[in-house]
Amino acid sequence: MSWEVETVLQGYPGKSEFHGGLGWSTVALARGPGGRLALLDTAGFGARRLLLKRLAALGVAPEDITDLLLTHLHYDHCINWPMFPRATIHVGAAELDMALSLPDGDPLYPEFTVRELARHPHLHRLEDGETGLPGISCFTGPGHTMHHLVFVLEGEPRTIFSADLAKNRSELVTGRADMTLDATAHAASIARLNAIWREVPGTVLLPGHDLALILDGAGEMVAQGERACSIYAWFGGSLEEVTHFDLTERART
Repeated sequence: MSWEVETVLQGYPGKSEFHGGLGWSTVALARGPGGRLALLDTAGFGARRLLLKRLAALGVAPEDITDLLLTHLHYDHCINWPMFPRATIHVGAAELDMALSLPDGDPLYPEFTVRELARHPHLHRLEDGETGLPGISCFTGPGHTMHHLVFVLEGEPRTIFSADLAKNRSELVTGRADMTLDATAHAASIARLNAIWREVPGTVLLPGHDLALILDGAGEMVAQGERACSIYAWFGGSLEEVTHFDLTERART
């Protein structure tokens, strides 16, 4: 069964020093057999308008989404599931149980969102292996969270959605992660991810906070597309005085 995957929201490999986590994470749309439309992760609350706009540009309304595939339950990856009223929500059973056990006020898990998710009538708890969707499997990669899922979608090309198991190219290259609960387990998970990526030539890997990547003939990672990220700020005395900050590689030149 073949799936066609495209990036809806481009993840960004950066952190904010003074204003908390950016949470600018990757969201992808997968078109599959029988007219299924699956969304891989849902971004953070601040991305709602943009997510609707990007989906509309692809000819997709929120009620058209049949499945949500959630890699983990940090706020910037799961919080927008209520936007998709007809979707079956696929989430790791161990990740959900762990999130439900946390006290209110955890810095990364949105407690009220998680509790409502656990009561959702179309919730599907996942274990490692098949997801119940033809052509989509998953495996656990402990590290960023200890029950983080990675989704593998068969198609032309095959696509791996790694989310925050490997947030960006740097983590894939070095085998080390910036945010981890267990550095040793995380390194082993990234090594496994890299090995699975290399099993099928032409496989696209979608990190949680970076551009899509493929491997060239020499095994080097090549970004797909062009990074787009900027901020507008008002420091002056009028709305016409606008400062634009380019947050891409171009800003360094």
